Amino acid sequence: MSKIFLSIHVLAAILAVGPVAVATSMFPAAVRRGDGKTAALLHRICRVYAYAAIAVPVFGFGVAGTMHVMGDPWLLTSIGLTAVAAAVLALLILPRQRRLLAEESTSDTLGRLAMLTGVFNLLWAVVTVLMIVRPGSSTGA
Repeated sequence: MSKIFLSIHVLAAILAVGPVAVATSMFPAAVRRGDGKTAALLHRICRVYAYAAIAVPVFGFGVAGTMHVMGDPWLLTSIGLTAVAAAVLALLILPRQRRLLAEESTSDTLGRLAMLTGVFNLLWAVVTVLMIVRPGSSTGA
């Protein structure tokens, strides 16, 4: 069962979090160019795939349970960083994107959005590294 949960967990991360990471990064540039149609599409990708990305921690908990690592510090850190990344997306990035689509943008607003996007992507990069290099890994790496 662990292999099934792990496969779904990794696939969900690639297919759901990946598009969100790319779309959030592309959004400020689309707004700067005045390409409202592309910006609206990127915002929709962010919203829809954010819901699909819920599968990542759900199946991650399944993997952690079958591997008996629920209390390990690297996993708890990953869970915390994942929660912070989700909050940044849901509470800061998506609302700012929505506001930018509804009104004229300013370079200050776009700059802050770009910064938040960088923070969001950095959080996911750290979680990914923790998942690969986790302390006590049985892979011998």
